[in-house]
Amino acid sequence: MKPVTVSIDVPQTPEQVYGFLDVMAHHEQFTDHYLTDWHYSGPGRGIGSCATVTAALGGTKTDVTIEVVEADPPRRIVERNVSAAGRRLARGTYTIEPLRPGGSRVSFTYAWARAPLADYLLAPVVRATMRRANRTVMRRLATELDRHVSTAGS
Repeated sequence: MKPVTVSIDVPQTPEQVYGFLDVMAHHEQFTDHYLTDWHYSGPGRGIGSCATVTAALGGTKTDVTIEVVEADPPRRIVERNVSAAGRRLARGTYTIEPLRPGGSRVSFTYAWARAPLADYLLAPVVRATMRRANRTVMRRLATELDRHVSTAGS
C-alpha cells in the first residue's frame, strides 16, 4: 500500500519540535482522539522508548505497539508499529525541516510494510481514514507545541 503523509507548519524551531516529539508520553496528548489506553515501557525518550495503545479507527479497535527505532536529532524520528496480532507492520516517520524565516515543517509518514488482506482490499478507505486521523494529529500537535513551548518559556 502507498504511504500516507501529512504535514503542518509550526512557529517552533526544529530543536523545540524534536525535543517535544522525542518524549513518547507527549504523543498521547495529540493522538488520544484515536489512540487510547497508553502504557509505556523502555526509556522515556529516544531509541527504545515504547508504548502500547489501543487504536480505534474506521469502526475497529486493535492494540498497537509503537517503538522508536531510529532518531536523527533534530530532523527525524522513526517508529515501528506492530498491530493486528503482528499481521500489520508499519513505520511512522516524523520529519522536521526548518522554514525560512523561522519555524518548522513537521511531516508524518505512515508506511505499511505488511498488512492484513482486508487492509489491501480496502486500501483507498484505509488510506483516507489514516490521512484524516493524522491531519487531526498534526493540528493537535501544533496546539500542544504552542502550549509546551510557552509553558517551558515561562
